[in-house]
Amino acid sequence: MRFLTAGESHGPALVAVVEGFPAGVPIDKHAIDGELARRQRVAGRGARSTQIEADEVAILSGVRGGLSLGSPIALQIKNRDWPEWEPYLSPFGEVKPGRQIFCPRPGHADLAGGQKYGFADLRNVLERASARSTAARTAVGALARQFLAQLGVRITGYVASIGKVELPPQHLAGLSLEEIARRVAASPVLVPDPATETAMLEAIAAAQEAGDTLGGTFVVLASGLPPGLGSHVEWDRRLDGRLGQALLSIPAVKGVAIGDAFDVAEEPGSTAHDAIFYSPGQGYRRASNRAGGLEGGITNGELLVVTAAVKPIPTLLKNPLPSVNILTREPARAAVERSDTCAVPAACVVGEAAVAWELARAVMEKFGGDTLEEIQAAWNRYKAQLENWPH
Repeated sequence: MRFLTAGESHGPALVAVVEGFPAGVPIDKHAIDGELARRQRVAGRGARSTQIEADEVAILSGVRGGLSLGSPIALQIKNRDWPEWEPYLSPFGEVKPGRQIFCPRPGHADLAGGQKYGFADLRNVLERASARSTAARTAVGALARQFLAQLGVRITGYVASIGKVELPPQHLAGLSLEEIARRVAASPVLVPDPATETAMLEAIAAAQEAGDTLGGTFVVLASGLPPGLGSHVEWDRRLDGRLGQALLSIPAVKGVAIGDAFDVAEEPGSTAHDAIFYSPGQGYRRASNRAGGLEGGITNGELLVVTAAVKPIPTLLKNPLPSVNILTREPARAAVERSDTCAVPAACVVGEAAVAWELARAVMEKFGGDTLEEIQAAWNRYKAQLENWPH
């Protein structure tokens, strides 16, 4: 199962083609649009997301009567400001001047991409490198979520920190995944704690007033996973590595942790790991989950816990960072594009989509099949086998 996306930040549309998606999966277009809306309407977004774009997916192929067909699914998300930009980004004929970029923005792909491809106008890099492309990934991930839901797998994400404001871990104690999801759905910063939400909103407002930006961290949780997804036998089949790559490919994500990764790095082995127990009613279990649901690149049946670190957006509106004009090689200020103050809540939504996609791929690799019915049958047989393993 794979997908490709195409499109530029201010081009006519973003598109995605999903290939290898099983047949017979109920597809809810409104749920896909709901994920796109979550990505846009969270706190910290700029004017384009909150005032211009209202993303809606068009499903061009691969679905009939609300069910996937097993053939490629083509998705399209139009950019509503394309008419304004068409003269500057026309694919053929004369391109109107006025929107070129010659002063690369530190922290973006502008300079490195221009050097790689030989562009003098760095907009040729900016348009594709933009986080706008994550709208397409969000739509693809929404398809994966709908597939996983048919197997009882649920994915929930939340923001754990913005700037120096952190969600106290004890505020999550005793909360079910359902309660976390309910609270996150009601929060403009996707945090399941009202006091932390207030502090985060205040931090975003202060940064916006100063013309600055903020980063932070988000956490993605996945429940209902059986042991056995992923593999230890080759480096590129380890599920933790694949999740890390998927999350690190989201613009502005600079670090990924599985479980308590950075905390246990400071501890001795006697306290860092999850002891294994067995009881007839529960089967194999762990009293803790510091591994975050993955051991040896394989899911172990515990809750999957993945944390991602998001850097502050380097586009500063009031005081752009120092740069160089690549035409004159003289000092200059970095170019300024419409941008966000804090992308962490939006990145959380994209992160959920990225995790959903990788888990769906792992399910397809493990259980195969062309139809949802076949996959469900294999899934149920495997779970029954686990109950009697190793006999």
